[in-house]
Order: sequence, then C-alpha cells, then structure tokens
Amino acid sequence: MTADRDARGRFHAVILAGGRGTRFWPRSRANLPKQLLPVVGERSLLQQTAIRLEKLAVPERLWVLTSARLRRRVREQLPKIPARQVIAEPVQRNTGPAIALAARVLAEQDPDAIMGVFPADHFIARTAVFTTVLKRAIDAAVQGGLLVLGIPPRHAETGYGYIKFPKSVKAGDPRPAQVMKFEEKPTLARARRFLRAGNYFWNSGMFVWQARSITKAVQECLPRTAKALGQLAPLSSSKFAASLRKQYPLCDSRSVDYGVLERAKNIAGFACPDFGWNDVGSWQAVYELGRADRAGNVTSGDVLQVDAHGNYVDVGGKPVALVGVRDLVVVDTADALLICSRARAQDVSLLVRRIEKMGRDELL
Repeated sequence: MTADRDARGRFHAVILAGGRGTRFWPRSRANLPKQLLPVVGERSLLQQTAIRLEKLAVPERLWVLTSARLRRRVREQLPKIPARQVIAEPVQRNTGPAIALAARVLAEQDPDAIMGVFPADHFIARTAVFTTVLKRAIDAAVQGGLLVLGIPPRHAETGYGYIKFPKSVKAGDPRPAQVMKFEEKPTLARARRFLRAGNYFWNSGMFVWQARSITKAVQECLPRTAKALGQLAPLSSSKFAASLRKQYPLCDSRSVDYGVLERAKNIAGFACPDFGWNDVGSWQAVYELGRADRAGNVTSGDVLQVDAHGNYVDVGGKPVALVGVRDLVVVDTADALLICSRARAQDVSLLVRRIEKMGRDELL
C-alpha cells in the first residue's frame, strides 16, 4: 500500500449541517432549513454533499454535526450513515467547537485520522475536479498542516472572506501554498483590488487536516473550548450524550476561521481550479445556478410575463404574472410570500431577525 492510499484510508469526512438558512426564508424554516431542501436539483444539498464525499469516504467514515431539532430529518435523508455518526449539538456554538468536537471523536477512533470539513449547503458542479483536489489535500495533510481550500474568485464578491496566497500562486496549482493572510468580508473597492491582484481566493469554508493537528490548534487558540471538550465521555460510552449536554455550552461561540485559523501558524491551502463551487448563500445564488429564459428570468411554477427581465420566481400551484418588473426575487409558500430585489437577497436574513423580534414564531 502506498503512503497516499494509506492517508486516504484514514480519511473521514465531517459535514456541518446545523445551520438555519435564514437567507432562504420563506422556503427555509427552523424545522426544514436550506440544507435539507432540494434547492438545486432533485436531491437536497445535504444529500448532494454526502454523495460527493462518498467517492473518498464510505458511509462508516462519514460524520454529520447537526442540531437536536434536525437530527431525525438528517438521518432520514442519509440512512446509510450509522446513527452514532450523526451527532446533535445541544446548543449552537459556531464552527470552532463543532469541528473541535468532531476532531476529538475521530481521534478516539483512529489517532492518525485525517478529517475533511464540509458545509452541508454548498453546490459543486464539477465533482471529478473537486475529488482530485481533495485527494491532494488528504495526501498533504499527513505533514501536519492545517489546509484550506481557496476558490478562484469569479467576480468582486463582498459576501465572502478571502485567502491571500503568495503572488506566484495560480489557480489549479497541484501543491499547497502558504496562506499569508485571511481577509474578512471586504468592501466592494477592496474586493475589486483582490480580484485584480490575482492571488486572493475565496475562503470556501472547506478544510482538511489531521484530527490531532486541529485539536492542538484549538488547545492553543481556544483553551476554554479545549478544556470543556476534554471532559467528554467517549462516544462509545452511555454517558457521552449527557456529558455533551453539560460541556458543550461551556465552549466559546467562535468560528474556526476567527477563533483558530487566523491565529494558528501552520496554515497552508490549495488554490483550487474552478470546480463550479457555489455556497448557495442566497436566492441570488440560486438564480445564478438556474436556467434563464431569453429575458433572463429563472422561474419555477406557472409564471406569465410581459416585459419582465432578470427575475427569480419560485411559486406554488397558482399562476403568477409579472409585468414590467426586473431583477426581483418572488418566492411563494403556503403561509408567506417574499418579494425583494435580487441585489438585496442577502438581506432576507435581516427580515428573519425582525420576525424573531416580533415574536412571529409561526413564520420561523
């Protein structure tokens, strides 16, 4: 067996599936959020993620971190994954503690385990290219570094964080490169500068590393979280669930990017080729993935239109007519109707916050 195959045989894929998907209201709700919906294609985003990863990780090496509210639905959608590998976080504590928890559990199974971290709600069009990159990242992870996957930017995007690589790095380079800096979501002017520079890549939120390497980084950067998780009973123990309910709320509520990666030293990454990545972060992203008609409209349902351009329409059984409007999002469900400009699609999450403050729980 080659060293590469040995590394891949120790690879476990961890899917993060606990989000609420508030930018996809009114389709996405607390009990059935975006990742569990067939937003693009016939399968849910979660199912598509698992299918992609099965090329390198059999179901016995697939893990899902989700919420107690969603665990049953996740198991229904991914019946091949053993029940114990669908772990419910008792409270939300962002990606830092979730990844640290997964690393602790995996290290119990195999001290040399390599783990990849993947959000459940991303779409990847060219899965063969993605699999090739992932294989390279797994092989590189045996050196102990923390590896991030950078996406070549298609436009000046202000909704993503960026990774700065050395000037010599180009999209598709087969070897990992030093990450010089993480940049938070920029202004439009800065995003345009990043695009022109050529060595800034979108931070995909996908990572590969040894379980023990990320555990060490968490101990150094988030000692409170490391201490809390250090008190957990083993996953195989009948006391695991109770200890998780007790210890997990004590963890820092920090993302792995801000809490660990921006402070750790052994950070490298892959400047990925274009494998058709989309984080499906808003209705605008779904519009971009859809098939537009000659007027630039992407529609689902019975839609009539006159002089209407660039609209995204997702309606139910009744006909919807558009006359003289452009660049709108129209989403109709049994109990709510959303109309907003495509340019403001990210702000649907602000609407959900307002609904929460109003106490309109029936709409959540």
